[in-house]
Amino acid sequence: MQAKAEAAAQARDALGRGSQPVGTRGVLGGSERTHVVVAGDSLYKIAAHFYGNGNRWPEIFEANKDIIKNPRIIRPGQKLRIP
Repeated sequence: MQAKAEAAAQARDALGRGSQPVGTRGVLGGSERTHVVVAGDSLYKIAAHFYGNGNRWPEIFEANKDIIKNPRIIRPGQKLRIP
C-alpha cells in the first residue's frame, strides 16, 4: 500500500499541483472531468491547468453556476465540473 501512496505523491509532484482531476463519468455518451478545489486554487489557475489557458476560466464558471455564485470565491473541497 505504501508503494501506491508514494506513486500518487510522485504523480502530484510531477504535475506541480496538490490535486488532480478526481475522475470522469459518462455524460450523454461523453465524459466530464472534475476537479476538487484545493487551497490557493482560482478558476484562472484551474483553467490554465486543464486547458493550458487561464483566460478560459469563464467556461468552468458557466458549467458550475449551481455551485459558484461569485467567480472570485471558490472554496477548498468544492467539486467542479470541467467541460
